[in-house]
Amino acid sequence: MANHPLGFFEGTEMPTAGWWEALWPDPAGVLAAVGLRAEMDAVDLCSGDGWFTLPIAKLARHVVAIDVDPAILDVARHRLAESGITNVEFIAGDAYELAKLVTHPADFVFMANAFHGVPDQTRLVRAIASRLKPAGMLAIVNWQARPREETIVLGEPRGPKTELRMRPERTIKAVEAGGLKLVQHVDVPPYHYGLVFKHPSS
Repeated sequence: MANHPLGFFEGTEMPTAGWWEALWPDPAGVLAAVGLRAEMDAVDLCSGDGWFTLPIAKLARHVVAIDVDPAILDVARHRLAESGITNVEFIAGDAYELAKLVTHPADFVFMANAFHGVPDQTRLVRAIASRLKPAGMLAIVNWQARPREETIVLGEPRGPKTELRMRPERTIKAVEAGGLKLVQHVDVPPYHYGLVFKHPSS
């Protein structure tokens, strides 16, 4: 992460106001599709401004929201405070250091729009796997590997550069190299897919 400004993974800066809501009008529906259930202990990894953190927190028992940027976490903290949410812990830190940042094993780790920019994906998955409960799940939501000019939101091309986008098969290979096993593949309209992984023994 050190090679990218502010420590962001490549191509994962937060969107400008407006199109996040246009792209994800139903974040709770996305989360349900990739396996979030009531009373889980969850981690929103690379959580950004909290667009997904809020619906995660409404369902989960406890949430740890992790992002490298303290300023964007302040935005998320404000978003959740406005909704009266109190079961979220916000941590500014490096995603690679997940094993140190999360003290209690999680049922559910969620990562949206960020995995494509991770320089060492195997390292990150191993860190995630170390903090999952035996039957815990990692859910990754990625942009489809379509040309950027085809992923239009509010009249403009959005998302990471075309060359950064990962086909599901490539994402699966990278995650399974880190020790987790694919258990579900879902479409996430209009421009994403979701992959759910667990420990091989679960």
